[in-house]
Amino acid sequence: MQIVLKKKPKNVTIIEGFPGFGLVGTITTEYLIDHLKAEKIGYVWFKDMAPVLAIHNQTAVDPFGVYYSKKYNLVIMHALTNVKGFEWMIADVLKDVAKQLQAKELISIEGVGGMGSEESKVFYYSKKNSKRWEKKGVDVLEEGIVIGVTASLIMKLDKTPLSCLFAETQSNLPDSRAAAKVVEALDNYLGLKVDTKPLLKKAEEFEGKIKTLMESSKEAVKEMKSKQGDDKLNYLG
Repeated sequence: MQIVLKKKPKNVTIIEGFPGFGLVGTITTEYLIDHLKAEKIGYVWFKDMAPVLAIHNQTAVDPFGVYYSKKYNLVIMHALTNVKGFEWMIADVLKDVAKQLQAKELISIEGVGGMGSEESKVFYYSKKNSKRWEKKGVDVLEEGIVIGVTASLIMKLDKTPLSCLFAETQSNLPDSRAAAKVVEALDNYLGLKVDTKPLLKKAEEFEGKIKTLMESSKEAVKEMKSKQGDDKLNYLG
């Protein structure tokens, strides 16, 4: 994998989101980039990445971009691309970026299957910042199975403090409401001063855009598989 950073701010907080269950991580980071008017400072590329990108406000959105909010000294790693089979490498990339930027914390966003309640709840896992999350009213994850990039980070990230947020989602369809709950938790934790009134409306707009992009991405992957006979890229999330 290749990491390209045109700026290297220090002592940052990093938030990462990937298109996992309910697309919660991707919708959350997309909303934060837009709301905080974060600037693009880099990207991550790997040779098996599906050649699909989004156009938003006449600007190309990288499949795996790195964005920065100077006001909050916040780096947002936003991914729209397939990550199955690359979880360990992506954990290494995040670990490398955290080291380069001397990150004070990395926050991982993940969607998980709902527990049957109608309203989504957000849970946290953190080795070093548990008391801070508890004070902000986020429940601890007592039991559960963690997979994907988040699991890789828990096992591989050793020096940078790691916090993981898990939002309940009722289906594998894009869940803007679960993402809204995550944004609210991040707002309380980081003091981002998010205007919550347009939150769901904006999230639903992102939901539709991301759903369309994911469908297009799957079609592109199928076409690549048909041409190359490659079984590696048949799953998004």
